[in-house]
Amino acid sequence: MLLSCVSVARDDERLEKFVFEKAEMGVPFRITLYAADEDAAKRAAEAGFARVEALNRIFSDYEDDTELVRLSHTSGSGRAVMVSDELWAVLSRAQVLAARTDGAFDVTCGPLTGMWRNARRKHELPSPERIAEMTARVGWKKVRLDEKAHTVELLMPDMRLDVGSIAKGFAADEALKTVRANGCPRAMVAGSGDISVGDPPPGRKGWRIEVVGLDLDDAAPAPIVIEIANAAIATSGDRNQRFDADGKRLSHILDPRTGRPLTDHALVSVIAQDGLTAGISTACSVIGPKEALKLAAEWRAAIRIQRAPEGKLEITESPEWSALVVEREKK
Repeated sequence: MLLSCVSVARDDERLEKFVFEKAEMGVPFRITLYAADEDAAKRAAEAGFARVEALNRIFSDYEDDTELVRLSHTSGSGRAVMVSDELWAVLSRAQVLAARTDGAFDVTCGPLTGMWRNARRKHELPSPERIAEMTARVGWKKVRLDEKAHTVELLMPDMRLDVGSIAKGFAADEALKTVRANGCPRAMVAGSGDISVGDPPPGRKGWRIEVVGLDLDDAAPAPIVIEIANAAIATSGDRNQRFDADGKRLSHILDPRTGRPLTDHALVSVIAQDGLTAGISTACSVIGPKEALKLAAEWRAAIRIQRAPEGKLEITESPEWSALVVEREKK
């Protein structure tokens, strides 16, 4: 769906800015690009959306017949399953991140995410016994990858994979590659909190992206604006997805090691070379600011952490992040 079109001049060529939006992977995906005309823009955007749709048929844990769900159904069978290049890319990166964070990031957390989705819908906390039962089915060491054969074996029965925390970033990367291949390198692909950008808009050094603050009553920080090109940003936190129970604010982000949601009111934004790498924002939310800064440095990423323990705002930025900020608004 075409949302807008604006003409811009650059040197001896004339480009137009086009914005398209379509629901994919359960969220609005927006493609912004510069092209010579609407037909060229539409072809590139449609190809980008088609790529995301194809990836959803691989990664979704909501659909009945995706590659991810079929793989989950083999858990405990003793079979190693050959997977697509796309699923391999995501799972192999996920296992590296799981090992680095000692399980604070874990794509085998599907039993837990399913249980807590139901809890949010019903506004009822699961029992400690139910949490323990689901947590017992989780564990990144229960996944065996064979790099040569590109096979995956799930070693325990009743496992369920959930790659949602990094798959949207990978999808944004792939959509951007597709848009580029269709002649539009000046493009941005945004899928909720995951944004991948290509060459900058005409006459600019980069794409300007607003990073929102925590939704606090009186102490909410003003948005800031960063400028990036040929990079990606991902933001994780409980600003938009959470529920209250027993007087506690519960995030949709889980700690797979405890089986429980985070209660730390926070937003973590990571800028990296691609969306798959920027997806460490979820892991950074779980491991806390000190370790998150270390992880971001190791993965050559910039990071901003906003927290409000006991309602008091704390903001931590890596030096690499501060260098990318072009506007800091004052309240």
